[in-house]
Amino acid sequence: MFRTFGPNEVWFIVSAVQWTLLLSAVAFAGGAIGGLVIALARVSPIAMLRYPALIFIRVFQGTPLLMQLFLVFFGLNILGVGINPWVAAAVALTLHASAYLGEIWRGCIQAVPPGQAEAAWALGLNYRDRMVSVILPQASKISVAPTVGFLVQLIKGTSLASIIGFVELTRAGQIINNATFQPLTVFSLVAALYFILCWPLSMWARHLEARFAVATQR
Repeated sequence: MFRTFGPNEVWFIVSAVQWTLLLSAVAFAGGAIGGLVIALARVSPIAMLRYPALIFIRVFQGTPLLMQLFLVFFGLNILGVGINPWVAAAVALTLHASAYLGEIWRGCIQAVPPGQAEAAWALGLNYRDRMVSVILPQASKISVAPTVGFLVQLIKGTSLASIIGFVELTRAGQIINNATFQPLTVFSLVAALYFILCWPLSMWARHLEARFAVATQR
């Protein structure tokens, strides 16, 4: 017997937003650390750093996020490493974010005019000082808009964690739909909540992109 879709069901779905946001925050924070390492390795003059970073990016950009979630969750459990859906989702999304942010930030680092690095070299700055004091500060300004844009995609990507049983926004909607059998109402609410989360960030990313475009033309 199906139950009616009421305030309790609405609250259950809305309360799941916190888990979507928490998973997104953990994956983005971990991806930021991993992405910076990957980006620096990609632009390193040392080939032994560049090629492993390139392979990492190709693997995670060339395979679906869903498969990555499956491999982390089911693969580790098969190998005897017990892992719950929350940890598996966080690990898979962190690796996914590391690859994409690494490539985004690599492009931003290389977008800094070469003359900046040449001038720093002429001043006698070593590689580390050139990156920290000259290149990265300029690259960070370029990277803000695409980074925020990727964050929007990451928030939406957390919905795939429902496949391995992690109860975030999409999984909460599935649970309520199975209990009420009102898919149009349930998933309209889920879609509206994703829109509320992502639309402001999308607008912010566009604003930042337009602002940076104007600044570069001056």
